[in-house]
Amino acid sequence: MSTAYDALMAFQRETEALGQIAGRLGWDQETTMPRGAAAQRGEEMGALESVLHARRKDPRVGEWLAASDATDDEAKANLRHIQRSFDRASKVPDDLAAEIARTTSLAQGIWAEARAKDDFAAFAPTLKRVLDLRREEGAALADGGDAHDALLQDYEPGTTAAELETMFGALRPRLVALRDKVLGAPAPAGLEGTFDETAQMKLSRQIAKVFGYDMSRGRVDKAVHPFSSGSGNDVRITTRTNPVDPFNCIYSTIHEVGHAAYEQNIDQAYLLTPLGRGVSMGVHESQSRIYENQLGRSRAFTTWLHGQMVEAFGDFGIADPDAFYGTVNRVHKGFIRTEADEVQYNLHVLLRFDLERQLINGSLDVSDLEEAWNTRFEADFGYPVDRASHGVLQDVHWSVGLFGYFATYTLGNVYAGCLHEALTAAIPDIDAQLAAGDTSAATGWLRDNLQRHGGLYEPREVIERACGFAPNEGPLLAYLEKKFGEIYGV
Repeated sequence: MSTAYDALMAFQRETEALGQIAGRLGWDQETTMPRGAAAQRGEEMGALESVLHARRKDPRVGEWLAASDATDDEAKANLRHIQRSFDRASKVPDDLAAEIARTTSLAQGIWAEARAKDDFAAFAPTLKRVLDLRREEGAALADGGDAHDALLQDYEPGTTAAELETMFGALRPRLVALRDKVLGAPAPAGLEGTFDETAQMKLSRQIAKVFGYDMSRGRVDKAVHPFSSGSGNDVRITTRTNPVDPFNCIYSTIHEVGHAAYEQNIDQAYLLTPLGRGVSMGVHESQSRIYENQLGRSRAFTTWLHGQMVEAFGDFGIADPDAFYGTVNRVHKGFIRTEADEVQYNLHVLLRFDLERQLINGSLDVSDLEEAWNTRFEADFGYPVDRASHGVLQDVHWSVGLFGYFATYTLGNVYAGCLHEALTAAIPDIDAQLAAGDTSAATGWLRDNLQRHGGLYEPREVIERACGFAPNEGPLLAYLEKKFGEIYGV
């Protein structure tokens, strides 16, 4: 390998390490940072982003790239990622990158306060500032093209909004038809009573280990919005508790473990290189969603989970595993995306995707966003939003500038449907294992066929390699229609 490549990778390793430090600051801000530190943390994040941005566009990186030759697939992939980062960073002015980091760090706290008070007006000026900055960035990156497409590349390289609109257009009518059938049928019993929050956290940590989360390289904390942070040998997750809804804690934990396991299971040889993290947010979401839904909400796994619930909470009113399976998968009205059932979850994402497109292209102003959200929600779900924290303020994403991110949730569900079809074909006795609380074969298959590769392949390529066919929405729709058709008898 060339000397130029060696110099480039040594420089990149330091950049990756600094990026991990920035991520740790974000984790701290969400979990343990004192509220009074918000303004200072914004300055710290802005300063660190200035350093990172300067490194990503350092002229030496361009020189090393031009002089490097790749003799194997790993080197080619590293060069591909670094070239993409260099090209994008070179288009964004230094002061803009720093201001985005500073503003979004501050905006996160302002959003949290506004959400607690159900006061969108208190957050709107900050959101407008974040949107303006990201529009400016998108325009710089697009170089005359579509700004939203340019922002999408940060989360799902190679994907365009037009492609997503075609996929989402195919999903929507069948999801709506399934939802209407299900909501017209008798529903399984729901949970009643209260569930000790300390016991919820204890059970969630146990379940995290069951799904292969290595606690020696991670930890589970509580946050307003569950998330996963870090890669390699320091991958942390958060969850949340609700005394009347233990599923919120349990399935938020399983979801975040899917993200964390992906990062922990990447080949250690890729540590602190561009290959040492998940290749895209769509692929990342495929892991969180298959862990949470196809595995965690399966009839087999909920058979085991029912016993664990009885052990943790005593008699909680659901007498047997079959009834519990229905309760776990109960389709219900609700406002919150992260608490939505599998049938309706993607309808929440499609709402956000469409509104986000309008915000970026300028056809929707922030001042009109709450009304637009509420109107769209009632049209899509059939009932009005009762307060801002159940509507436009429920998600943290726009406050921290993640325009382009929401689409990857549904794309991840599509990928998960494809992976589940391939996984069940490869492991015929998977249900017997899950019913015993043993996820090792399923998670091992995902590790070996997808997770260990990290950023070695492009997003859709890694899915196709694992599944043996190009990703498409068919397997997800077939899975949902079969599963909920059986539960609801429709």
